Amino acid sequence: MRAPERSVELTRITEWEDGRVRTAQDSLAAEEPLEIRIGGAPLTVTMRTPGHDLELAAGFLLTEGIVESAGQIAGLRALAPENGARSNVVDADLKDAAFDAQALQRNFYAASSCGICGKASIDAIRVRGLRPLDRAFRFDPETLCRLPAALKSGQAVFSRTGGLHAAALFDAAGELIALREDIGRHNAVDKVIGWALLGDRIPLSQCAMLVSGRGGFEIVQKALAAGIPILASVSAPSSLAVKLARELGLTLIGFLRGRRFVIYSGEFRCLPEESAQVPILSAPHGRPSFPRRG
Repeated sequence: MRAPERSVELTRITEWEDGRVRTAQDSLAAEEPLEIRIGGAPLTVTMRTPGHDLELAAGFLLTEGIVESAGQIAGLRALAPENGARSNVVDADLKDAAFDAQALQRNFYAASSCGICGKASIDAIRVRGLRPLDRAFRFDPETLCRLPAALKSGQAVFSRTGGLHAAALFDAAGELIALREDIGRHNAVDKVIGWALLGDRIPLSQCAMLVSGRGGFEIVQKALAAGIPILASVSAPSSLAVKLARELGLTLIGFLRGRRFVIYSGEFRCLPEESAQVPILSAPHGRPSFPRRG
């Protein structure tokens, strides 16, 4: 997979290794601000890795509840500065979308500042009337274990920089459908959901999503907005993410590494009903520990 234009920047470095010093050229994951506007009015600014900016904006509009379908996006364009500099602004024209821009700006600030409590956060998601998740969708555990390797092999920018997160969609057979990278986990998720929205593929009721890093509250609510029934991460979820997943019926998986994973919610989608369970023992640093059988 080829890295998007402007997603990588080159720099000179000095490397020390085992007493030897050398200079070399290294690749860095690019980070630049992206301003999202609606009808010319500024809505929010996010730090992102350039590339797939229209998808990022579209995904943001959906996952933040500003639009519910691609039909509400009348236009989406990157604005080029008059001085010929790089474009870091996307403007959206909406139709049949009722929202309070000032209230949204306040909410974005509060969320980024940890200024809202967990209960208020979950209440805000509940009142949006999100589509019920597909309870019939199933995913084989053996297939699930193959997803991290597929995610890693598709990370073109990470392979050069080692500094990006990724989000990927897979079908029930474990085939990679779409993958996007970004310096922010939530941006990577918005990009891949925006890809689906602009392609009229929402809801993603027959897909599983895998994200690098941890599965936080923001990632869970974005998966719910897109109708994704299974969300997996290679690291741990947060307590609020688990509460939200359990309340709204999302299958939430963490620590998906090698041939092991931990299910925090919705195990019925990836385990047979007759699966035997072994008591879980406490482990240091909050990491679950499963005793060996026999």
